[in-house]
Amino acid sequence: MSRPRRVQAGLVVAIALAAVVVLAVGGVFAFALFRPEPASTPTPTPSAAATTATPSASASPTATIPPPPPPVPSSPAAQGCEGASTLMTIWAHPDDDIIFANPTISDAIATGRCVRTVFVTAGDAGKGLDYVAARELGILRAYNAMRGKDGEWDAAEITLGTGMQVRRLVPKDDPRLSVLYLRLPDGNLTGEGFDATAHATLSKLYDGAAGTLAPVDGGPAVTRDQLIASVRELVSAFHPEGTLTHIPRGSAFAPGDHPDHSAVGTLIRDSLTSDAAVGPGIRYFVGYPSENLPANLEGAVLDTKVDTYRIYTQQDQVVRCADRSACLKTRKFGQWLQRSYPKAEADLQMG
Repeated sequence: MSRPRRVQAGLVVAIALAAVVVLAVGGVFAFALFRPEPASTPTPTPSAAATTATPSASASPTATIPPPPPPVPSSPAAQGCEGASTLMTIWAHPDDDIIFANPTISDAIATGRCVRTVFVTAGDAGKGLDYVAARELGILRAYNAMRGKDGEWDAAEITLGTGMQVRRLVPKDDPRLSVLYLRLPDGNLTGEGFDATAHATLSKLYDGAAGTLAPVDGGPAVTRDQLIASVRELVSAFHPEGTLTHIPRGSAFAPGDHPDHSAVGTLIRDSLTSDAAVGPGIRYFVGYPSENLPANLEGAVLDTKVDTYRIYTQQDQVVRCADRSACLKTRKFGQWLQRSYPKAEADLQMG
């Protein structure tokens, strides 16, 4: 072969090799440019649950359940009522219950309900602790009459979670009943209190004219907020299905009533009406102004009510009456005994 032909052949081979190299490089570039992206696996970020919870064997994640709230401390005044509902009654003075709210209370006892009665003031009338003790004894004997059995009562001095002191009496043989005395000063018919208690009154405490109010037995003084909290604590301790008390201020049935009655009714209405479990069951009983309403009790019902009241009066030197006739002839009291008018919230005719 001649030299020119060998040169030509070599050139062809070189061009072919160059083409192969170019195609190879282009293929690599095309593969790198157009190959599919692999699925990325994000780095897991630990959640708040993952830092505290043990991994579940389940394939699907579950929500973290928050811990339950701490239990509400039980009140030292807590009293259950096995197999029956509870009626709570709250009054200004010892005897308001048996004058204005019977036969409702006596009927509750007769049907086996638990009854928890609270007296906010001592009803002392400025006469001191001997008179207070006599009225409290009269109430216990009246409740013995309503339950149809005489017997002794166990006394306990209780300090509520609020710090307020309460004296509680329970029949030794009948835990369905209890009577609690807060022993705050009687406010007098004038609303100005008595010299013996420095004219301290529940109304002044509730209206802000006094910062504290001390019980007549020397117990620790309480504030308005403390008194409200104490009422709510007693309600949570008893879980009543019904609550009885006085007509509050502002009602069409309040004018002419005792200032202590109106203050207690207002205390209960303000403290408990918003409680969905308690508010609908509150009944407010017309007090002194009931004498202007028609008599609505008679016969055996009236006889039983008057006899319960008569038993109480044997300990109360101010209103003592010897028999049914004498009780019914007692000025004002005889009229009140022949009447009992409970009012629901919708009936109060608030002004």
